[in-house]
Amino acid sequence: MIHSKLIKKQRNIFILLVILLCATAIISMGLGYASVSFDRIIPTLLQKGTIKDELILFSIRLPRIIITILAGMSLALSGAILQAITNNDLADPGIIGINSGAGVAVAIFFLYFPLETGTFTYLLPVVGFFGAFLTALFIYLFSYSKDRGLQPIKLVLTGIGVSIALSGLMVVLISSSERRKVDFIAQWLSGSIWGADWPFIIAILPWLLILIPFTFLKSNRLNLLQLDDSIPIGVGMRIDKERFILLFSAVALAAASVSVSGGIAFIGLIAPHLAKTLVGPRHQLSLPITILLGGWLLLLADTIGRNILEPDGIPAGIMVALIGAPYFVFLLMKKA
Repeated sequence: MIHSKLIKKQRNIFILLVILLCATAIISMGLGYASVSFDRIIPTLLQKGTIKDELILFSIRLPRIIITILAGMSLALSGAILQAITNNDLADPGIIGINSGAGVAVAIFFLYFPLETGTFTYLLPVVGFFGAFLTALFIYLFSYSKDRGLQPIKLVLTGIGVSIALSGLMVVLISSSERRKVDFIAQWLSGSIWGADWPFIIAILPWLLILIPFTFLKSNRLNLLQLDDSIPIGVGMRIDKERFILLFSAVALAAASVSVSGGIAFIGLIAPHLAKTLVGPRHQLSLPITILLGGWLLLLADTIGRNILEPDGIPAGIMVALIGAPYFVFLLMKKA
């Protein structure tokens, strides 16, 4: 049973994060190469603004903000699941190669399967999922032993190796492509929020609407999977089956995000850790905080990045890496 004081603390943190996320979103709406006065944002959202302000907010800023928040939430939840099922604090869809697998699949699809824009947009998460799932399955099989089960450290090392190999494959794809398409792949590699339009929101949203509630329902299973295998087996859990189902969910979440945001790492590493520091390790409490932190972190990184250098700015993936890479090294040294 969870103590009432801890539940109250979680609710307060949740409310504060919602306020922080909304405040960052409003600031992000006003800042940019074509700025919008902050006192005009609310009237414009209520469709009482000028044509220029409505064009900037509804066609450029708002879809980018929403897709950034959704992508951050997906990556954070995916990282939380991976850390639980592998019992490894270093697991992250970007670090262990899942994002790279999705990215290679998306790149191949973009280069060799020309489709109409509408069809292409809605198929991207599906294509990314197949690439990510095949990569995750490969890593899982190489990290699993019949005698010792899943080996967390081996999983991370295998994932890093696979990620490097897939990066090499991406270079091969780039070298054999025309300039216009190379620009897209380079944009993806840098973690730029390139799918910043309403159709991409419609494409990614169903994945989150299904997988977020599903993960919440599995929160107690995630708690048990973090313990020694004898404990979940003792209560009748089929741990291999549960791990596979949850891995499937983590891959789908990461793939949905990668298909619109590109190769962004470390969100899935940082957000779950911060959430557990704030409210403890129980997933019933930490998952909602993890999701909000993931959305806020990526939105903050994108907002800062696109306003540092105008007009193109610095991709969100690079801004996140500037924070995430030292944090990863810190955790690695802590685990050693």
